[in-house]
Amino acid sequence: MRKRLGLWIALFLVTILISLYTTVYLLGPPSLNQRPITIYAQNGERLGSVYSDGQRVWQAIADINPDLIEATLAIEDQNFYQHRGFDLRRIGGAVLTNIRAGSLAEGASTITQQYARNLYLNAEKSWLRKGREAFYALRLETFYDKETILEGYLNTIYYGHGIYGVETASQFYFAKSSTELSHAEIALLVAIPNSPNANSPIKHFTRAKQQQERIIATLEQKELLTETEAYLAHQQVLDIVGEPIVNQHFGYIADLAITEASNLLGYPIPAGAAIYTEIVPEQQEALSQATLTHSGDLQVGAIVAVPATGAIQALIGGVDYFSSPYNRATQAKRMIGSTFKPILYYTALNNGYTAATTLQSEPTQFHLNDGSQYAPQNFNNQYAHNSVTLAQALAVSDNIYAIKTQLFLTPERVIEQSRELGITSELPAVPSLALGTASLSVSELVTAYSHFANGGHKVSPYLVKTVATVEGDLLYERTISLGEQILDEQVTFILNQLMTGMFDRNLSSYLSVTGGSISDQLSGDYAGKSGSTHVDSWMVGYNPERITGVWTGYDDNKPVHQSNAAKLIWRDAMEAAPDRIQGHSFITPPGIVAAYVDPTTGSLSTERSKLSRLMFFIEGTEPRQYSSVTDQQSK
Repeated sequence: MRKRLGLWIALFLVTILISLYTTVYLLGPPSLNQRPITIYAQNGERLGSVYSDGQRVWQAIADINPDLIEATLAIEDQNFYQHRGFDLRRIGGAVLTNIRAGSLAEGASTITQQYARNLYLNAEKSWLRKGREAFYALRLETFYDKETILEGYLNTIYYGHGIYGVETASQFYFAKSSTELSHAEIALLVAIPNSPNANSPIKHFTRAKQQQERIIATLEQKELLTETEAYLAHQQVLDIVGEPIVNQHFGYIADLAITEASNLLGYPIPAGAAIYTEIVPEQQEALSQATLTHSGDLQVGAIVAVPATGAIQALIGGVDYFSSPYNRATQAKRMIGSTFKPILYYTALNNGYTAATTLQSEPTQFHLNDGSQYAPQNFNNQYAHNSVTLAQALAVSDNIYAIKTQLFLTPERVIEQSRELGITSELPAVPSLALGTASLSVSELVTAYSHFANGGHKVSPYLVKTVATVEGDLLYERTISLGEQILDEQVTFILNQLMTGMFDRNLSSYLSVTGGSISDQLSGDYAGKSGSTHVDSWMVGYNPERITGVWTGYDDNKPVHQSNAAKLIWRDAMEAAPDRIQGHSFITPPGIVAAYVDPTTGSLSTERSKLSRLMFFIEGTEPRQYSSVTDQQSK
């Protein structure tokens, strides 16, 4: 009976093995994706090459430091050349440990299994993934020799900070090729992949050093290092460079380009593909340099785009991609402060307001319909204690004027207008929305303002214009055209003129114009609006040719103390535009009239007026009265 049972078990196992190997051979060799995706600028210049999962420099195994290879094998898989993808002794030990722990507490993956995971799977810990990993490992071992598998593994190991592969890691951490590494440096690199974040010598040097010393001791024990070599390796002072092999902002462009291209195609980007973007290298360099110059310890999200088409010409997702690949220009949503006011005032101009509409600027407590009270304040509690025009209120960012306008219009009407401008984020239907209590991304706010800058045409942001295969066959090509007119052309022009007021120091009075600190450093006509909360600082501004939006702040919401960084970054980016037309102005549509108006009274200015500004109106809505002596004295 026992013999018969044994025969059945043996037959069952043989059948399983035959079926398994038959499946392996029928499927054939699994693909080895070793061709990077190359990202190009608008002018065809190569910006960089990446794999869809991060940065990597593929290095032939013959060109990798042999000591590094030996150390990796000794730590990760000492029986690599003896097994067929699985180390049964290690698996047995790990299974016992995992059964005791009741989970996958310990792994026994060989280099082949790790390579299979790097190529085809994710880092999820489950029995199903382990099974799939084993199956792929078997396929790799069946169709590829050991050198090919080892080379692939060494070029796909993750080293943290968006870095993949030993050569890329060597250049990133030590600014040298792997062939130039010392024993101490090799030991550190070998220690990192086991836990790339925890063992990062940039983030956690002390822990990384402890792991490195453990590796050195192991290598000495295995006689891969002599006693003297081990001693010198322990004593060597490590010089961690942490410098990227490409521009520290390129990763943000690559990530967005790959994501956008994948969405356009409806499937993952094929190996070796070329993605042609709208990035203008000179503009990107200017924005990158401005960010590095003015950001200090702040984080930054910024976009430069063409308002008419939405083409993104420069992008900053953060100060350093290798420290944090999180894109603060497209992924982060931050409270936008007073940069919401142009949306409010476009709605107001569309509902009876003019540039000369006056409201009282004074401390005000609002009694709301739900019985609550709301008492917003102006910056530094400064008020006109009299009437002010929309032109001046926008230029100095008067909060009382904004709340009164919001309550007149209703939040629902303003939200409806926001949706037309491409804003999809949640907008609270409360009075304080007028002061920017909504949280938006830089991309969203730049898109909304682009509608103003292009004269009221529908627009959506984009980065990718063409995707081609490695052979040069087109997979996607964008058709560019001016969008549908969705905003009133006359109202949009008037708002644009009002938004130039933030740079006109003549409008400073009880409050200073918000762009006065940089106005004398600008050579063209710009419209814009700044905004701030206690943890955010914004600047969005444009001319008909270009728009730039900048956010600065801290990821952990620490307070931002009087930072002018957003405005300075914006200034440098706009002024450095390679095709900038000095003095380029907004085109006046038919039916617009201009008049010199006293911005404090809303009446036509006279020679006795202390302040006078050229304002624009839809014909028939311009003021008819002149400022009286009494009006001027009251101011």
